[in-house]
Amino acid sequence: MAYKISDACIACGACADGCPVSAISEGDGKYEIDPEVCIDCGACADTCPVGAPEQA
Repeated sequence: MAYKISDACIACGACADGCPVSAISEGDGKYEIDPEVCIDCGACADTCPVGAPEQA
C-alpha cells in the first residue's frame, strides 16, 4: 500500500526531498503523495520530523 500524509504535516518538504521516485508534491497546506508513483519504500516516513507519512 502506498503511503499517505496525515494532517500532522507541517509542510517542511523533508519528505519530498527524501522520496527516491518524486511521488510527493506540495498540496494545499500540506504535502501529498501520488499513490500511483509511490513504491512504499518508507523514505518519507524516515525523513519526516513529525511522522506525518503513514501507510494507507
